[in-house]
Amino acid sequence: MAMSTTPIPALQDVIGQSDAFLNFQERLSRAAGIDRPVLIIGERGTGKELAAARLHFLSPRWQGPYVPLNCAAMPGSLLDSELFGHEAGAFTGAISRRKGYFERADNGTLFLDEIANLDQQAQSKLLRVAEYGTFDRVGGSSPVEVNVRLIGATNANLPQLAREGSFKKDLLDRLSFEVLAIPPLRQREGDVDLLVNHFTTRMAVGMGLDVRPEFSAQAMSALRSYQWPGNVRELRNVVERAVYRASGNTVTCIDFDPFGSDLETLHAGTPEVTATPAYPTCPVDLSIPLPEAVRNIEDAYLKIALERSRYNQKKAAGLMGLTYHQFRSLYRRLRREK
Repeated sequence: MAMSTTPIPALQDVIGQSDAFLNFQERLSRAAGIDRPVLIIGERGTGKELAAARLHFLSPRWQGPYVPLNCAAMPGSLLDSELFGHEAGAFTGAISRRKGYFERADNGTLFLDEIANLDQQAQSKLLRVAEYGTFDRVGGSSPVEVNVRLIGATNANLPQLAREGSFKKDLLDRLSFEVLAIPPLRQREGDVDLLVNHFTTRMAVGMGLDVRPEFSAQAMSALRSYQWPGNVRELRNVVERAVYRASGNTVTCIDFDPFGSDLETLHAGTPEVTATPAYPTCPVDLSIPLPEAVRNIEDAYLKIALERSRYNQKKAAGLMGLTYHQFRSLYRRLRREK
């Protein structure tokens, strides 16, 4: 059996020590060894694709192909052909037979992310494959047999969609041999610290920094108390952005919303859009002398304003609420003090 050459998600990002995280990983490991369909549910950014890949590589099928497909990335008109393939001449442009995702995942695992986006026709054919292991290519009449383990993932309420009739109850029953719910980051006590250290180190290495930046106590407090609606993906972006913007070896400012006042400016004069600016969180750190803290803030404002104005100094001055001459004076002073 040939080992899959499909790119593997960053499994090294599966990090945690909280009870919620460890309990989930234990359930996942047990489910991996049972050759049955699994549904992974969780909020956005919790790592559903990482969990699916881990299921595959811990399973007896680990040497077989692992084939992921994002069902939300393809319109319904193409999804049928992508899943099941097509015969030559099945439609305009189909000049040759093409294998679909099911055939490519034969003897391995097919991961259907955003499975709630499947239309009714694709759901019906998926149910047949799940039940009997056979399907017809688009434009074909001869059944194709495959041996595929199905893993689905969604942040939608599939039981509710089934009650409403938009998701087939039979398919839901067939796919939910086991349902693994990934805990959101706000329920993973203590894991924020581990993930911050991991993403900080990775960003520092990627930027070629000689010294790994450290987050101040106040900055870490802000990260721990935030509710993380975007979960681990959002945390990674916030941490990496903070490291990238830091002017020294200590990270003191956390920007939870990179749009900030830019979004407010973009939609100015548009009554139907309400933009609430979010400003960087700069906690007070009394271990830093006030003059140094003021310089750090001035330097951070200067750097961000220049980046957002694409280094147009007149525009950067406007973003900072300064005249051009005030901006130039600040710019020269900060350069001298470095």
